[in-house]
Amino acid sequence: MNNKLARGICACLLAFGVAACQSNSSGLVYQNVPIDKAVGSSSNIDSLTAVIDANPTDADAYNKRGIAYAKAGRLDQAIEDFNKSLQLRPDSYQAYANRALVERRKGNTSQAVQDYTSALSVKPDYVKALNGRGNTYRSIGQNTAALRDYNEVIRLNSGDAQAYHNRGIIYQAQGMQEAALNDFSSAVGLNSRAYSPLIARGVTYLSLNDPKSALKDFNAAIALNGKSASAWANRGRAEEALGQITKARHSYSRALQISSTNQIAKEGSSRLSASSAVPQA
Repeated sequence: MNNKLARGICACLLAFGVAACQSNSSGLVYQNVPIDKAVGSSSNIDSLTAVIDANPTDADAYNKRGIAYAKAGRLDQAIEDFNKSLQLRPDSYQAYANRALVERRKGNTSQAVQDYTSALSVKPDYVKALNGRGNTYRSIGQNTAALRDYNEVIRLNSGDAQAYHNRGIIYQAQGMQEAALNDFSSAVGLNSRAYSPLIARGVTYLSLNDPKSALKDFNAAIALNGKSASAWANRGRAEEALGQITKARHSYSRALQISSTNQIAKEGSSRLSASSAVPQA
């Protein structure tokens, strides 16, 4: 594999840094359009292995293959590669941040925070690590620490859509709906290809009793990612609130086809089934 192709793979793999676990029903942790699954394909891993075999001291190659392993769900192998990358290059803030994301996926939140902090000790303005550490803090209920990280991202880069989305999720959970709405709107304005801020803003509109605006956002999210169970389920809520019962049933059903465990869709379907079974006076 030549250097040009390797750089191309690296650019593709950077998308991994955006992906993360799902949060609550208000939407996902910030994501753009769905990530190409080819990143974690066997052929891609084999290609990266060939690079490592040719140059076993290439720290970047281990980091890239670690990302590919993570995308393939091979988390332990990903950790091994990030460890090797850091052995070869102890100041690789990217490898620290990538390992942190995998540790978080494994449920090792303390280790994840430690790795993000290590990345930031090397590069204090590394916004991916600030967002990632903020997400980790938020996942364990440390919202004050999370807000501190998101605010720092926005201070460093007022055009970071992810930080606005993440901060909005906290405001939303704290019942600060207008503040959340402002942050989600900022995220949507900064990145028109991101579907999760649209879902989150739609949920906020529902909480503010504005199902028409909510429905527009859920439709826009579905246009970007038709496989988002959260978008379909919440669209069902908006349609139900607008009295569009047939459409709501369809949306709930579509959500359950994508994810049979989606609680919003399960409850919505049950609610509509129960109401239709009630005899009319």
